[in-house]
Amino acid sequence: MKLVPRLAAAVALAVALTAPVAGDAAAERIKDVANLRGVRSNQLIGYGLVVGLDGTGDQTTQTPFTVQSIGSMLSQLGINVPPGQNLQLKNVAAVMVTGELAAFARPGQQIDVTVSSLGNAKSLRGGTLLMTPLKGADGQIYAMAQGNVAIAGAGASAGGSKTQVNQLNAGRIPSGATVERGVDNPIAQDPFVELELRDTDFSLARRVSDAVNRRFGSPLATAIDGRTIRVTPTGTDRVAFVAELEDLAVETPVPAAKVILNARTGSIVMNEAVTIDACAVAHGNLTVTIQSDPVISQPAPLSNGRTVVTERTSIDLKQEGNGFVALAAGTKLADVVRALNTLGATPQDLLAILQAMKSAGALKAELEVI
Repeated sequence: MKLVPRLAAAVALAVALTAPVAGDAAAERIKDVANLRGVRSNQLIGYGLVVGLDGTGDQTTQTPFTVQSIGSMLSQLGINVPPGQNLQLKNVAAVMVTGELAAFARPGQQIDVTVSSLGNAKSLRGGTLLMTPLKGADGQIYAMAQGNVAIAGAGASAGGSKTQVNQLNAGRIPSGATVERGVDNPIAQDPFVELELRDTDFSLARRVSDAVNRRFGSPLATAIDGRTIRVTPTGTDRVAFVAELEDLAVETPVPAAKVILNARTGSIVMNEAVTIDACAVAHGNLTVTIQSDPVISQPAPLSNGRTVVTERTSIDLKQEGNGFVALAAGTKLADVVRALNTLGATPQDLLAILQAMKSAGALKAELEVI
């Protein structure tokens, strides 16, 4: 029997992880399967300048926005650059600064930011980000960023040769931005708390509402749909209630049968609910090789002929296959893996085989190609 190493290794890991609870529901905390509506982070973005580079900044003749930004910054500092001046700066780079404003963030707290080159700078290594306002989707300023950029890469060049390790045009500033404005969260004002499941599942929504009602009394929780559960808090301490709510254990149902196919890498991952019906599969490889060799024909001396170049082509066709292979019905993940391994196919071939089995109705799972 010829095994498929990559498939066998990937699925063996899946079997090992799911073996203790195969066929049974697994218990998970509510915080692991659902989020509180309104408790979320917000993306921030800003445009700024990085200075102090060692001659690796933007080529200002090709990035006019860098020169405009420098002129605007200097004018705000009381320095007026005479019009018509062609600034040739090599130590400045225009960058985009991005960050994430966490839920419940308050003014004065610090967050990490990522600095990425916008122009044609060669490297941001050793640079310092000048004060940059970070705005949200509403256009309001929520944080101010400034600090030394930390670059994980390194590089050197001389005499036309260049060596580089990792990325030099993007870096991080740990705790590089200070929150100036917080985002109001309605969790403390709303008369109820809504849980949002990370995946739509009506069975899980019902089990979550049942678990909450068993713990706090009925009918505090109601499943609105397959993703939302509305809970009415008890008592006056909203934080204590939510903390106890998130730690409740819920038996999660067996997920829907699904096979994930990555057509680019040939990776195949399937969950424990995948089954197959009895079927027969014929698998073979067809290889066509075309080889062309030049043939030169030389004329005889003093014959007034000319040299002619022709091609001699040979075509070789080779087909490999073992005929039909009968696959028995399998109700466990290990049985499915064993049946697929009997085909002796590579992961790339299994992509087509699994799709054909799905079309024939033998594969009882949803196929998702990524």
